[in-house]
Parts: sequence; structure tokens; C-alpha cells
Amino acid sequence: MTAFPMQNMVTRKLENGARLDQRDRERLAELVRGWRALPPRSDIISHGDDPEFVHVILEGIACRYKILPDGRRSIMALLIPGDFCDMHVAILGRMDHGIGTLTPCRVVDIPRSEIEELLTDYPNIARAMWWATLVDEAVLREWLVNMGKRRADRQMAHLLCELYLRYASIGWNGDFSLPMTQEQLSDTLGITAVHAQRVVAGLRQDGLIGIEERQITIPDIARLMEFAEFDPDYLHLPS
Repeated sequence: MTAFPMQNMVTRKLENGARLDQRDRERLAELVRGWRALPPRSDIISHGDDPEFVHVILEGIACRYKILPDGRRSIMALLIPGDFCDMHVAILGRMDHGIGTLTPCRVVDIPRSEIEELLTDYPNIARAMWWATLVDEAVLREWLVNMGKRRADRQMAHLLCELYLRYASIGWNGDFSLPMTQEQLSDTLGITAVHAQRVVAGLRQDGLIGIEERQITIPDIARLMEFAEFDPDYLHLPS
């Protein structure tokens, strides 16, 4: 996946939800300067932690997840550059899930006080942040429909279409490739790793996806959207 200038990621994401002025952009640029690098399989914040910071993904892919009593993991959201991780979780006082990296990531930790400042003193940013929260909820609703009603092959195709458009919305315009493992995809779709492997093989055999350097590619997004019966309205992106 093509890398982006990290300082632009939050601005690019939020500009999908509200019109930002120069003052807004300068403040957002200040927020992302103190990032940290994390390897794959690292917790950004763990279940039970006090959410002292709001975390933002600047590079890589992270996830929101829970671990079942038998040790299995359920991924409930994928977080890409520009995404806030549980923007308003500080209101609850304690994490009821974990947020971890799936690939190498760069993450910025924003103190609660600075989030409160944005919501109070920067009305354009506040509107955009509420938009982002509402879109997160819409994506979760779509994932519930996916897991409950769609066949596994269409479910995976639908997820790939969603990620394709989410990356496009933050300025990516190159060849799409997804550096997620089949284990990670199975945790996301709620199927076994063996089933995920069969689904990937079937989509590849039908020419709906490709595999290059162990990453999923999309040769024809329109064809994949048709197969997935994908309606992008739930992403609420500018037309």
C-alpha cells in the first residue's frame, strides 16, 4: 500500500466530514507530530486500561478486538491511516476491548484535554469528529449484516470494497494491496482460517482478486463491487 505524508492523514480523513479552514489544518498538524512506531501484534491500548489518550493511526493497519474465553480473537473494526481509535471512550473510564496493530504502525497519542479543546474551540473539527464517530457506527452495522446474512465469499469481497473506498477517501490513488494475513481476515469475518483460505482461493480463481507478494490486490473494483452487492452509502463519503 502506498505511503502517505503522515501529517495529512487526520486532515484528509476529517475533511470528508466537514470543511476545515487553515486554522483547523494547522492545529491538526500540531497534534500528529509526536508519533510512535509499533510493530505488528502490539497493543496500542489493552482491555481494562484507563483510556488516558485518544489514539490515531497515521500509518499501517490496526484493529479493535476482543479475546474470547477460549483464546480466539474477534476483530470488530479495522483502523487505517487517519482513523481515531474510540474517540469518546474516555467518557466510559475503562476500555472494554483492546486495540492492536496488524501491521507495522505509526500512532499518535492525543491527551483527553486536547480532544476536549478541539471539541470546544474548533467547531469545524468537532463536527468532523462527530461525523467520524457516526460513520464508525454505520460501518459496525454493516459488518453485523455481513456476518449475519452474506455468504463468506461475498462477505470478504464486501470488506475489500469497503477498504478500497476508505483508502481512496484519504488520498490513495495507486494500486490497492492489502497486507493482511488469512488469519487476520478470518478473525475479522468470523470464520475459520481454513475457510478464509478457501474463500481467498475461490475469489482468486474467479479473477475477482489477485495475490502479489502475499498481499491481496483488486484487478477490477467495479466487478468486485457487483459481486459483493456493495452499496457504499453507509460510508457517507462526499460524492
